[in-house]
Amino acid sequence: MGHSRSFQVSSQEEARPWKVHPIWRGFGCVMILIIPIMSYAGASLLIQMNTEQNWGFPIPYEFSRTVEVNIPSPVAEIPSLYWSVPNLYANLMLGFLLMLIGFGLLMVFYAVIYSMMGPSRLGPLDAKPVRSTPKKKNKDWRNRDITFRR
Repeated sequence: MGHSRSFQVSSQEEARPWKVHPIWRGFGCVMILIIPIMSYAGASLLIQMNTEQNWGFPIPYEFSRTVEVNIPSPVAEIPSLYWSVPNLYANLMLGFLLMLIGFGLLMVFYAVIYSMMGPSRLGPLDAKPVRSTPKKKNKDWRNRDITFRR
């Protein structure tokens, strides 16, 4: 059998060439929690305003039903939990749509900020791009005299 050192694992981790500020790690985590909550709250307000002010966006009957939840308690001293949520399915559908819009806007905002403040496109080992001047085109190429040699 041959001796090979390609499977040997190094004990030291390689240091990253960049450092991420700790605030940006927490920002993404908070946005993952905040955007769905804001989307559902905005959807419930929009559905409520639609029904009160009759904006002209009809909600199908299947989505406008009231969902009632009743959780009985295992102990007699504790009262059972009961609540009803009107337009739950419509709120969830519109909330999902608003969540997609919210995450899309967050991605566009991140892309703009990253393009302005991010690192350069070229790494330390990349060569600078070659800038060449465009060749001049002959505008009068149809009127040339063509002569044939024998």
